[in-house]
Amino acid sequence: MSKETPKKTAWYSAQWGTPTYDDNRLFELLTVGTFQAGLSWKVVVGKRPVFLRNFANFDPKIVAGFMPDDLERIINDPEMIRNPRKIEATINNAQAITKIQTEYGSFANFLWDFVGNRPLQFEYIEAGDVPNHSALSAKLAKELKKRGFKFVGPIITYMFMKASGLVQDIVLE
Repeated sequence: MSKETPKKTAWYSAQWGTPTYDDNRLFELLTVGTFQAGLSWKVVVGKRPVFLRNFANFDPKIVAGFMPDDLERIINDPEMIRNPRKIEATINNAQAITKIQTEYGSFANFLWDFVGNRPLQFEYIEAGDVPNHSALSAKLAKELKKRGFKFVGPIITYMFMKASGLVQDIVLE
C-alpha cells in the first residue's frame, strides 16, 4: 500500500455522501462516476489531481468551451485515464450543465428538485441489501440523457446521487 492511499481515501470519505449545492463539486462527482465505469473507485479517486488539472478545476463553464485541441491535450496526458469516450462525455456533460444553469440558475437547483430539496434517507439491515440503482436514479438518468448528458445510466446516476448527498443509504448492522 502506498503512502498516498490513506490521504486519497480520507479525501474520498470526507466528500462521499456530503450534501453539496456547489456546481463545480457536482460536476466533479459526476465526472468521477463517468470515469469509474468499468474501473475501481480507488483508481479513479487516485487520479483526482490529474482530473483537476485537465478539467479546469471542474469549472463546467470553462470545460464546456474546450476545443478539439483540449481533447487531444487531455488524451495525451500520460497520467490521465485516456478513454476518449469518457473525456468527450465529460466535456459534453459540462456543456449540458451550463444549459441547465441557464434554465434553473444552477445545476444544484435542478438536481435537488428531484429529491424535494433534501437528502432522501433509506435504511438497510445489511450492506448487501443496498441497491446499486433505483427507480429515482433511472428517472434522473433518463432526464439527464434527454438533456444531452453521456455516461449517466441508472447505476452511475445512483452512485452520483449518493456521492453528492442527494440519497443517503444507511446500513443498520
